[in-house]
Amino acid sequence: MQNRYWLAFATAMLMFPQIAETLYSPALVSLAEGFAVSAAHASLTLSLYFVAFAVGVLFWGRLCDIKGRRPTMLAGLALYTLAALAALLASDFSQLLAARMVAAFAAAVGSVVTQTALRDRYNGAELARVFSLIGACLAISPALGMLGGGWLDQAFGYRGVLAAQLILASALLAWGWQAMPETQAAAPALTPLRQVLMRLLADRRVLLASALVALFNIAVFAWYSLAPFVFERLGQAQWMGYSGVGLALGSLAGARLNALLLGRAVAAATLMKGAALLLVVGALGMTAIGESPWIVAPMALVMIAFAMAIPLLLGSALVAYADCRGTAAALFGLLYYLQIGAGLMVVGMLQMLAPGLLLIALAICALSLGYLRYLRG
Repeated sequence: MQNRYWLAFATAMLMFPQIAETLYSPALVSLAEGFAVSAAHASLTLSLYFVAFAVGVLFWGRLCDIKGRRPTMLAGLALYTLAALAALLASDFSQLLAARMVAAFAAAVGSVVTQTALRDRYNGAELARVFSLIGACLAISPALGMLGGGWLDQAFGYRGVLAAQLILASALLAWGWQAMPETQAAAPALTPLRQVLMRLLADRRVLLASALVALFNIAVFAWYSLAPFVFERLGQAQWMGYSGVGLALGSLAGARLNALLLGRAVAAATLMKGAALLLVVGALGMTAIGESPWIVAPMALVMIAFAMAIPLLLGSALVAYADCRGTAAALFGLLYYLQIGAGLMVVGMLQMLAPGLLLIALAICALSLGYLRYLRG
């Protein structure tokens, strides 16, 4: 029973960063109006989130090796709670932006520390089964966040969404105090960060994988950043929340398709080609449809592509780093989250969803050609 209770908390913590952000996305329009800023400035709160999240991944990942999993998790949740309160009380846009960046930095604890703790407790086939079960929950996270955020924004405006983030963080902090165990057996010998970083930066496989992970994420989060304004121009703002259902179905379909094809011994390189092709088809479909509520349909294809490609990339990027897996994973996360943040800044400034998605899809096709040999190996 205790093991199930801990697994439920671990699942909630892995879902937390996704839900917290997709909850916020439908409120971007009302936030822009409330603080009297442009759409590009409102989208900046989402792009800068990933920059701060990238730094948080490295910080919390390193700290949990030094101080332990439980105290690090509780510290991160406490910091997020304070940042969410500051965002709710913000009276101008600069205060909100600062609070959001601190919240992003803190939210990273849910990803990196939870994964580390799960690897402490499980290994091999058992770990794969645990991640498979959690993956199904992660697939519905965007739908939960966007539906909840859409309803809260319609009922209470952006402050309702910020209040929900505060309540969510407070509840997780209380739950974590009860459920989070200390899973670290003993403090490991820490490999110097600079040494691992130099290895990563000289590794073509890692650089290609980080760029591909970043581009697939930019394709998805461009939707969360720009689609609210598309639906607002159409006079159908409520569709932003409903679109989360379509995106979740796409994600679930992609995860299921991946598992089915891998079970039939389809090569990882073939799956990567299929994911890149689906992304191009989705981008072309969105371009052909134009500004219409039906752009949700080609975006679902993008989610299928994302769900197929990301496990392949994350599972193959760090095979040569068994001697420093934790530090390498934290630095790898830092690399691709920084790229996601930079890419979303560009997307936010351009405010062009379909053309931007098409450019991203073409870049993914080009980089995938270079990465296929690592998947074949």
